[in-house]
Amino acid sequence: MLLIPLIFVPAAAALLCLIVPGRLWLELITLGSSIACLGLGIAATAQVVAAGHLEALGVWLYADALSALTLLIIAFVGATAALYSIGYLREDMKAQDVHRGAGLRELRRYYALFNIFLFSMLVVPVSNSLGVLWIAIEGTTLASLFLVSFYRTREALEAAWKYVIVGSVGIALALFGTILAYYSAVQVLGTSYDLTWSVLAPVTAQLNPSIMRLAFLFILVGFGTKAGLAPMHTWLPDAHSEAPSPISALLSGVLLNTAMYSILRYYALATPSLGRAYPSGLLLGFGLLSLLIATLFILKQRDYKRLLAYSSVEHMGIVAIGIAFGGPLGLFGALLQMIGHAVAKSLMFFASGMVVLRYETKQIDRVAGLVKLMPATGVMLIIGALALTGAPPFGIFISELSILTAGFRSGQAAAALAMLTLVAIIFIRFLRPMNSMLFGQARIDLPSGEISRTALGAMAITLILVIGLGLTVPAPLSELLNQSVAVLGGTP
Repeated sequence: MLLIPLIFVPAAAALLCLIVPGRLWLELITLGSSIACLGLGIAATAQVVAAGHLEALGVWLYADALSALTLLIIAFVGATAALYSIGYLREDMKAQDVHRGAGLRELRRYYALFNIFLFSMLVVPVSNSLGVLWIAIEGTTLASLFLVSFYRTREALEAAWKYVIVGSVGIALALFGTILAYYSAVQVLGTSYDLTWSVLAPVTAQLNPSIMRLAFLFILVGFGTKAGLAPMHTWLPDAHSEAPSPISALLSGVLLNTAMYSILRYYALATPSLGRAYPSGLLLGFGLLSLLIATLFILKQRDYKRLLAYSSVEHMGIVAIGIAFGGPLGLFGALLQMIGHAVAKSLMFFASGMVVLRYETKQIDRVAGLVKLMPATGVMLIIGALALTGAPPFGIFISELSILTAGFRSGQAAAALAMLTLVAIIFIRFLRPMNSMLFGQARIDLPSGEISRTALGAMAITLILVIGLGLTVPAPLSELLNQSVAVLGGTP
């Protein structure tokens, strides 16, 4: 029964945010809801690992190991983003009277949409219906659209429009892929079939290969648009750059992973009927293209939030490559990459939010001496950048090494070498602007010291996980990853 409160807690919090008085209530409700979701997610994951899966509301809610892994990512980043939002928004809206008038209305809108966004993302991994999964992905677009345009500047509104237009095209293609998958399933299960994953999974080998080949292509392009795979990534840099920093963390660390989860579900459906060659070939092509385009844009980037956005394109490309290489090691590495990227990228967006508030610019060449002005934020930015670029001993280094090893072992040495070359270029080019921002001559017209202890607390919690994943993969997490690999057709 844990799945029911897990998704309805943020929905109830969103409703409460529309009626409660004052900023403090909005903050407490959102933080309490997010922490409750994290606790419920951990408890549900423990039950999934022990029992194999959970079901609720008849056939409507279902969670296996892959679902539980995605739930943990959503719940953790959601909880830290909620805590960070308190400190971030208090500082960001200091110029306004947040206890009445426009300031309070903006806060109410933010926290209500924050909870709706979290609700829609949580529905994705626990939905047993491929149709409801599609609806939930569309729901994430509608909820996050108004968060991307939260500041209502010309650039923010333009980013929101691009997001909704490109995202809507992608989700329409994904709908067509869902319909094709349903048509293929009806031929096996009869007209009474209702897109239920748990019913479809046992008969995937019997699905029509010709239809599933076309279905997977539409699914990969459609949900790949939301996942930020190139060349469908065009909405991502603008949306991540213009959204408030805690929302940027949710978009990059969580939303992209929910879309990738959807692709993984259809990968598990398509592989038994098509074999690995076709879906893996498509994933490898899109993955390498994403890595290449991310490299080219990172080389010339002057906006540090857009730099982080293109880094997300890079990491989603690496995840796709890991799935394409396949085998237990490739799939394990791809799933670990999703976790490592989520926590490291959220830390980086949290830190970048503090930089925006202090320097009032997103231009790399206008930020210097960060370590002197904001020592704690500066140190976290250094560690986050090293973790994000795959420096040892952080978790992304382990996941990328696993993926590269899987590539060489599977006889795809050329693709593995291409990935290694592009990752090495990004490593060098990404750290260069970080170096200029962190060190150098600090501006004397800016005050020193940290901006918000609350925001710093959220960053510290995330930092602990970033460092911890580099030191060890805990046994419960390793078991969850192995079970998720098994769901995808690998052997644990």
